[in-house]
Amino acid sequence: MYFNYRYHGTSFEQTYRCYPASFIDKSHIENGDKIIMPPSALDRLASLHIDYPMLFELRNASTDRVSHCGVLEFIADEGMIYMPYWMMENLLLKEGDPVNVKNATLPKGTYVKLQPHTSDFLNISNPKAILETTLRNFSCLTTGDSIMVAYNNKKYYIDIIESKPSSAITIIETDCEVDFAPPLDYKEPDRPAFVPSTKAPAEADVPEEPMFHPFTGSGRRLDGKPLKYQAPPVSSDSGSKGKQPAVSGGNGPSSTGSTSQSGSRQTQGKLVFGSNASRSERSQKQKEVVKETKQEQPSNEEAKFQAFTGKKYSLKG
Repeated sequence: MYFNYRYHGTSFEQTYRCYPASFIDKSHIENGDKIIMPPSALDRLASLHIDYPMLFELRNASTDRVSHCGVLEFIADEGMIYMPYWMMENLLLKEGDPVNVKNATLPKGTYVKLQPHTSDFLNISNPKAILETTLRNFSCLTTGDSIMVAYNNKKYYIDIIESKPSSAITIIETDCEVDFAPPLDYKEPDRPAFVPSTKAPAEADVPEEPMFHPFTGSGRRLDGKPLKYQAPPVSSDSGSKGKQPAVSGGNGPSSTGSTSQSGSRQTQGKLVFGSNASRSERSQKQKEVVKETKQEQPSNEEAKFQAFTGKKYSLKG
C-alpha cells in the first residue's frame, strides 16, 4: 500500500546551516535580501496554506538577533541555505552557523527612516534614484538592520532606524514614504565666533565725510594759459619778515614797470595793482601842488566865480 504524506497547516519552521552566496557563484543576490533554500523546503511550503510572496523570519538563537527576508530559488544542498553576506553580519552569523527559518506574514510599509553610515552616499549625483533601484530587489525591511547599497564599485551601508506600521514591513507593491537622518559621520560646521562691533549702530552705517582743505584749487589766466608765479626779490631794507610778495599776472614786469621802486610789501588778503611807492609819490605831489596854488593866490584878491560851491558873488567889475 502506498501512502502519500503531505504537510498541512500554515506554519513552516526549519533549522539550516548558513553560507554566503559566493559559495555557489550567486554573488548578485548581495544586492537584495533574498536567500536560496533547498528543494525539500519548496515541497513543504507548497503543501501549506501560506501567504505569497513567501517571506521568512531569520533568527540566530545564540544571539537572539532577528531579521526578515524573501526567497529567490530552491536549489541549495539539503540542510543548507545561502544568503547575502551583509545579512549574516546583521545576524552575527559565521559560515556554517545554524539559523532558524520560519515563514512570516508582514504588513505593507507606509514609512521608513534611513540613516547612511557615511556622508559619501549623499554626494552621489542622484541618491534617491539609486536607492529606489536597489530597494526593488528587497522584499522587506526590519528595524535595526543595516542594508547594503552597491553603486559604482563601492558599497554603502544604511541603517533602518524606524519603520511603520511595525518594526518589520514588506515593501512589495506598496507606496512607502522614505525619510533620511543625518549620516553617522556628519559633523556640524564650525560657526565663526561673534565679535560685537565697538561702533554705535548709527556710526557704523554712516560713511565718514572727507575733511575740508581750503585753498587747494588752482588758478588760470583769462587767456586760458596756466598761471606762472614769480616771486620778486626780497629787499634787504625790509625790516619785517613773513610778508607775502606781490603776485604778478604774467611772466613780464609788474604794472609799475620796476620792482626796485617798491619800498614796502603789501599786506595779506589784498590784491594791489602797482606799488605803494608810486601811489605815495603821486599823493605827495598832489599835496605839494595844492599847497603851492594856495600860496600863489593873494589874500586880498577878490575871489573868482566857482560853480556849485554855494557862495554868493557880485556882478561888479
